[in-house]
Amino acid sequence: MKAMILAAGRGERMRPLTDSLPKPMLKVAGIPLIEHHIIKLAKAGITDIVINHAWLGDKIESYLKDGSQWGVSIQYSRETEGGLETAGGIIKALPLLMENTDDTAPFLVVNGDVYTDFDFADITPLASGYLANIWLVKNPEHNTKGDFLLADEKHISTNDTKVSKSHCQQNVQNLTSVSTCGAAISSFTFSGIGLYKPEFFIPHKNENILPLGPLLRSAADNEQLSGKLLTCKWTDVGTPERLNELNQMVSL
Repeated sequence: MKAMILAAGRGERMRPLTDSLPKPMLKVAGIPLIEHHIIKLAKAGITDIVINHAWLGDKIESYLKDGSQWGVSIQYSRETEGGLETAGGIIKALPLLMENTDDTAPFLVVNGDVYTDFDFADITPLASGYLANIWLVKNPEHNTKGDFLLADEKHISTNDTKVSKSHCQQNVQNLTSVSTCGAAISSFTFSGIGLYKPEFFIPHKNENILPLGPLLRSAADNEQLSGKLLTCKWTDVGTPERLNELNQMVSL
């Protein structure tokens, strides 16, 4: 399996820290956020990595080089025209993500500006009928409304043996597409971690600047999006305050 780390964002909310440094290069426990991902991916045996960049991307390449220091191989998707939004950046990188692989093989995508201790070795194959699986988290303070709902469970079978309940995938539903009749519902926030088949993006290959959210919501409406709840540590490092809090937490 190949993985892509998204590192092209400008990081406006992190200024002035990101005036001279790309956001994924900000440090947690003395190590850049993006390096934490690479270490965890390598530990899980995921060694073919694609990284996109735009703002100060040369600093990312200068630090990570070819990835051999961590036992991985890194290829770069340079967005010289400026940031293409999340889906646009993935679409630009598709030739690298599909290179020397089965054209239908799913690939992992991880936001470069989140911190998590998620074990990437726990990733299971997509269930039949789904184009993507996303990992969701309990709603943080900065997104109390949430992004999606989780519906019925669908177990993955390998050699006719069902995997454990902790590996089950569930249908993802849009908040705006479900009638709750005033009942209390539990919504969740997209963690920035997802497993995608190339065909999730290929119909949009001629679109340049394209956010990911509308594609996820469309797939959810078509019952082609599954989800799993992430129960480990996770932080969206979106502001200097959150970065400071995270560094205090991991230092304990």
